[in-house]
Amino acid sequence: MSFIQSQQTFMDYIKDPSNPMPEGIEPRRMKVYRDLFFNNINGFVSNAFPVLKSLYAEQEWLQRVQQFFVGHDCSSPIFIEIAQEFLLFLQTEYEATEIDPPFMLELAHYEWLELVVAVAQDDINQHQIDMENTSTDALSNFSLCVSATAQIAQYTYDVQHISNEYRPVEPTEHPQFFCIYADHQHEVSFLQLNALTAQVLAYMSQFESVQFATLIDWLTETFSNIEPTALRQGCLDLLVELSKKGIIRQFINN
Repeated sequence: MSFIQSQQTFMDYIKDPSNPMPEGIEPRRMKVYRDLFFNNINGFVSNAFPVLKSLYAEQEWLQRVQQFFVGHDCSSPIFIEIAQEFLLFLQTEYEATEIDPPFMLELAHYEWLELVVAVAQDDINQHQIDMENTSTDALSNFSLCVSATAQIAQYTYDVQHISNEYRPVEPTEHPQFFCIYADHQHEVSFLQLNALTAQVLAYMSQFESVQFATLIDWLTETFSNIEPTALRQGCLDLLVELSKKGIIRQFINN
């Protein structure tokens, strides 16, 4: 048997002990190896999805992680990427049961976004805007962008409230819009958005940077039922508030 075949046999058994045991390794040692690998994966997944984990009994959660461990082919050992792989597993491979809450996928995505924001790196071309020393007129002349550490999301459940004590069985009446971002202290925060703010941020996120005039042109065309002067002032007020939180930044190409 070649070295590659031996490695594959070893990994097949680690994932699922119903597979043939590798030659030359005693069962006790293989169990130690398997427990080590599984406990590492379980630790990664549990730390990435703490709220989702809290909704299951311990054995129920372990069963789902075991299914992921056995059936999903992870391409990376990096913590953040294992979390992404678990989300992908839930979205594309896992068959939900009556035990799984109806909001499982949305909650998992929300918790994954929190992790993404927690490890996101600042873009050196994006600069915090000091609104205490910046006028709104000056702001309207900046090249503006959405922070590289911010994520915009839409859900049908109010995922920010879900806990072991609160488990909604039906979607909310209206969509839930969020911005998950790193605040000035680099702590993960979330801001619930109205539909218009969510659309503005989603539009801006498509571009490296946007001029205020371009943004206003898009808004005027998209929301033709709103008086242009009111739309312009409302947009400026919104950009000021989002800049204070660090969600909107000035783009300066270094």
